[in-house]
Amino acid sequence: MPPTMKAAVYHGARDIRIEIVPVPTRGKGEALVRVLRSGICGTDASEWSVGPRTFPVERRHPISGHLGPIIPGHEFVGEIVAADPESDLVVGALVASGAGVWCGHCRRCNAGRPNQCVSYKTLGLNVNGGMAEYVAVPSMTLRQLPHGMSVDHAGLAQPLAVGIHAARRSGARNGDRVVVVGAGAIGSFVLAGLKHLFEVDVTVIDFPGDRLARATRLGADRTVSQSATIGADLTAAFGGAKPDVVIEASGAPGQLASALQMVTGGGRVLAVGIPKEQAALDIHSLVFREITLETTLAHVCDTDLPAALEVLAGGTVGNEFAEAPVGLDHLTSSLDRLAAGAVAGKILIDPGI
Repeated sequence: MPPTMKAAVYHGARDIRIEIVPVPTRGKGEALVRVLRSGICGTDASEWSVGPRTFPVERRHPISGHLGPIIPGHEFVGEIVAADPESDLVVGALVASGAGVWCGHCRRCNAGRPNQCVSYKTLGLNVNGGMAEYVAVPSMTLRQLPHGMSVDHAGLAQPLAVGIHAARRSGARNGDRVVVVGAGAIGSFVLAGLKHLFEVDVTVIDFPGDRLARATRLGADRTVSQSATIGADLTAAFGGAKPDVVIEASGAPGQLASALQMVTGGGRVLAVGIPKEQAALDIHSLVFREITLETTLAHVCDTDLPAALEVLAGGTVGNEFAEAPVGLDHLTSSLDRLAAGAVAGKILIDPGI
């Protein structure tokens, strides 16, 4: 009998089953990883509540070829138990996974944008992922943890890398005034990325409460409470000036349009949050004020994942976000919490308990 493991298997909306399945076999260029922590994010909660939308349960994924029930989990960290002999990683190494898999030779990969690879696929979204005791992972996505790093903190590496990539995509430069709209997890990770990469003045906007207090602890130079007069409030805070860069990280209705209004002429706006409804934008103002509107998706493993581990080595982000891990049997209740907006940090699953 082949070895088996415990895994969470997604069959459809509100249908995740803890099953005993075969341990995956390591393929060429892959390592077999024992999962120590696996995080859940908004995509997982959406798939749980109203999916499948991204998970290829009903329609075959054009790149991975997966069709049918799938093991989710694209934010994970673990220990290598069977190494890829062509990599520098060895058995026993603790690693974080970037989850996204790229080809390395298409035009986008050669241009340094592997997250736009024509063959891009993501573990846990398009093919079986890390919400299980073991996962087979392409070695190209793995980065070894700094010595002594908490695996709880390391479990935040992939989503933090997404925030760092967004910070790069914002086009912020040293000396800029930057505004981040939204102090949830992704907005906070963008804030951490900005402070790691640049010497910038960062203002964070959200409703009064714990999120803004946390933003201050993460390095925000100031926080401003969301209001109907937010544009004027910001101008007053900046002594009559407007921000050079505005990053919309909330996805709340109307906030992208508001970001375009509050940025200075010739400035930049980055769309991170994805609103549920089609956004109405003032194209006339966008053009005549020569505003640059950018978007961001996922991360670049070779640059953003190592940067995320550097940030996490400092301890502050991990202390603020990493919840105490729970077992796979708590996964569905945790997804309910996340879908209801009742999670302040990041939920971590330990498939071994």
